[in-house]
Amino acid sequence: ERVPLPEADGRVLAEPVVAPIPLPPFDNSAVDGYAVRFADLAPAGETMLAVRGRVAAGGRPSPPEAGVAVRIFTGAPMPAGLDTVFMQEDVRAEGDRVVLPAGLKPGANRRLAGEDAPAGARLLDPGRRLSPEDLSLLAALGFDAVTVRRRLRVAVFSTGNEICEPGAPLKEAGIYDANRFLLRALLARLSCAVTDLGILPDDPAILRAALARAADGHDLLVTSGGVSTGEEDHVKAAVEVLGTLSFWRLGIKPGRPVALGVVDGAAFIGLPGNPVAVFVTFVHVARALVARLSGEAYEPPTAWPVRAGFAYRKKEGRREYV
Repeated sequence: ERVPLPEADGRVLAEPVVAPIPLPPFDNSAVDGYAVRFADLAPAGETMLAVRGRVAAGGRPSPPEAGVAVRIFTGAPMPAGLDTVFMQEDVRAEGDRVVLPAGLKPGANRRLAGEDAPAGARLLDPGRRLSPEDLSLLAALGFDAVTVRRRLRVAVFSTGNEICEPGAPLKEAGIYDANRFLLRALLARLSCAVTDLGILPDDPAILRAALARAADGHDLLVTSGGVSTGEEDHVKAAVEVLGTLSFWRLGIKPGRPVALGVVDGAAFIGLPGNPVAVFVTFVHVARALVARLSGEAYEPPTAWPVRAGFAYRKKEGRREYV
C-alpha cells in the first residue's frame, strides 16, 4: 500500500527506491566563504582577488569574470567556472578584495552534484524496515509517499484462570496480566496492527472457539500461557484440533514450552506464561516469524562471545539466557 512519508516510519518497504535526482542536485558550497577558480591562485604564497558578486542558498549566480572571488554561503550553488571555496575564517577581507592563504587543495569545500547519490542509484531495497534516517533520505529525493507492505494483523490474548486485568481488584490466588502489555508493545514497535482479545480462562471449548474466531481476519495469533504439560494447559491441544502444530518445546531456558503452528490459515505462536520467558521467546523465536510474515529482510542480532564475570553451570545441549 502507498502511504504518506510521515506515516512510513517502521513500515516494511515493498519496492526498491531509485534516486530520481542526484544528491546533492547541483555543485554547492559546504561552507560560508569565498569561491574561486583554483587556476587563479598563486602557486606559492597569498593571493589577492577582487570580490565580485554574492550568492546565498537558493540563489542563481551569474558566471563571474576571470580572476575574481565570489562571496558564497553554505548550500549556495557554485558559480559556473569556480571550483574551490575558502572558509571565511581563513581569509582577510580588505575592502572589495580578499586575501587568500596558500595551501588549499583544488575542489576544497565544494560538494559535487551526486556525490551522496547519483541519479538512478538504487538506494533502498524491498524488505527494509524504514527508519527516520530513511524517511529523511526519501524526502531529500522528493518523495512524499512510499510503497510499503501492509501491516501484519496480529491477535493477542492471555490464558489462565489466575490472570486478572490490571486496574481490577486482584482476586484470591490471582496475578495481574503482564504479558499482553509486553506483547502489544513489542508488536506495535514492529508496526503490526494488534487486536487485544483479553484474557481467556483455562477452558478447552472457550479456547478453541476463541482461536477459531481470531484466525478469521488475522495473519498471526499470539498467546501466552497454556502450552506446557500441565493438566490445565489447553492451548496446545486446541491448536492441534483446529490446525497443525509445527513444533513444540525447544532446548532453551527460559521458554522451553514455546509452540508454533497454523490455525485455519493463520500462523500461531504459543508463548510460555512467565513474562521473562515471553520476552526471551518473542525476541529469539517470534521476532523472526513476524519479520518473515511482514516481508522484512531480517538479520538476527550478532552474538559476541564474552567471558562471564561469574560461575555458571548449565545443562548440555540447551541454550540459556541468563
